Amino acid sequence: MRKEKATSIKNNILLMPQTHLGARGLIFFISLMGMFIPLSIDLYLPAMPIMTDYFQTTTAMVNLTLIAFYFFFAIGIIMFGPISDRYGRKSVLITSLLLYTTGSAACALSMSMEQLIFFRVVQSLGAGGVMAISTALVKDSFSGSLKSKVLAVVQAMSVIAPMIAPIAGAAILRFAQWRETFWILTLIGFFTLIITFFFQETLPKKDRHLGSMGSSLVRLTVVLRNFGFTSFLIVAAMLAAPYMGYVTMSSYIYQNHFSLDAQTYSYFFAANSAFAVLGPVIYIRTIGKVSGFRFAWCCFGVALLSGICVLFAGNRSPFLFLVSYIPFTLVEGAIRPFSTSILLDQQSEDIGSASSLINAVQTILGSAGMAMGSLAWGNMVHGLGIIMISCSLAAIGVWLLLLKSKCSIKGLTA
Repeated sequence: MRKEKATSIKNNILLMPQTHLGARGLIFFISLMGMFIPLSIDLYLPAMPIMTDYFQTTTAMVNLTLIAFYFFFAIGIIMFGPISDRYGRKSVLITSLLLYTTGSAACALSMSMEQLIFFRVVQSLGAGGVMAISTALVKDSFSGSLKSKVLAVVQAMSVIAPMIAPIAGAAILRFAQWRETFWILTLIGFFTLIITFFFQETLPKKDRHLGSMGSSLVRLTVVLRNFGFTSFLIVAAMLAAPYMGYVTMSSYIYQNHFSLDAQTYSYFFAANSAFAVLGPVIYIRTIGKVSGFRFAWCCFGVALLSGICVLFAGNRSPFLFLVSYIPFTLVEGAIRPFSTSILLDQQSEDIGSASSLINAVQTILGSAGMAMGSLAWGNMVHGLGIIMISCSLAAIGVWLLLLKSKCSIKGLTA
């Protein structure tokens, strides 16, 4: 194969090489985009109780800034992924980053809770486009086991943000207001936009979907008709709901239920996020050693056990709550790159649409977890435990139905 078309990396293939960014620069670029969501959510988590007083509103209204962001994030994914199959990755990525950066600045300038929610929607639509493109770039640019390893690296980098973001957010509150968190997001969006101009298109015109914008969106249904893709996607995405439920409830659990201050809460949140880094590491270590079938069963079993521990032991102290929830964090972090790698292998084309659906379904179920976390639980720790157990059992149930159907899924063998 000619050098300008592909570069060999340890018997794997880097497709569509980047003259300016290079392989490592491209991985950094994809990883940076993967951090948009945790940064956009976790950076202002410590300020949520303060924002309730600042806007003289209810906890439910402040939580709506999270739920609305996550819901419209899914819409952004569904919109921009298929469109990138038609018009290419770079132009859609620039548009998405402009939306995100503008929306972030508008959030910082919001004068009411209603304005903040509206501009969070604008910000989230841009973030959805960024996420859809970032996943598609992995399929566009890498092949073989290198693709699986890059997905794991990107996932590991994306969980570093939840470690840093709440600590940074709490530190900001000591010297400034919640608005500064959104100015930081504005700078991150602008920095990423600058890098985009050095990024070279990874989807050649000859490989793009021909047709109108509407027909590009219709390609989503083509991917959905792939039963193996859709069924396994639902199974793997089930664990997103309890994780996002935790994100929504954590500040209230640690600060209101356990009476910790914002800075101490940020340390507990960061500690849990630190273990999320190990999830992709576990996945990398098991590639080629443990079958996908056994790996999936292990993830579902640990998730269920963690939920039981949170329900019956997590209420006793913040430390026991943390220790009870950490196993769930590990498997949720491991199953994402595992499932994404398998799901991308189910499609030989319509990668933008497949990427959109992977992220959108995870986001939609994550939004459901946020909504469940916002319910009026008498005890929020018990409420989270119930959410974890229910979703884990639902995942196991759908998994058993999938196995009973004897549907063939590439890369998933007993």
